[in-house]
Amino acid sequence: MAHPIMFEADDPLLARLRGVALAMPEAEERVSHGRPWFSHAGGTAFAVYGSGTKGPDKVMHPHALVVHVDDDERPARVQDPRFFVPAYLGPKGWLGLDLDDADWVEVGELVDASWRHGAPRRLL
Repeated sequence: MAHPIMFEADDPLLARLRGVALAMPEAEERVSHGRPWFSHAGGTAFAVYGSGTKGPDKVMHPHALVVHVDDDERPARVQDPRFFVPAYLGPKGWLGLDLDDADWVEVGELVDASWRHGAPRRLL
């Protein structure tokens, strides 16, 4: 079953995130499950644009960055109200951050750390 596209191609927040994510070595973008995913060339994902939460209080976050967060940083990030635990990826150590009022220096740091988490050794 094909997933519906859940983003606008001309979204300015997505354009800005593309600039950050695709600046990482050998990064590429693909659409999966209706959302833009940024991955190491032919490999592991390190960022997703848009997500939502699960459960009875389900909330959609269409303009969010979802990244893998280091285990030692995760407890503090979870306590920060700007972050949310995304459906499906949350149990694997990923968190989401809405980009509407984001600090883009922090966004760059989050993308970099997530990229490093799954980068091939030769790129580190």
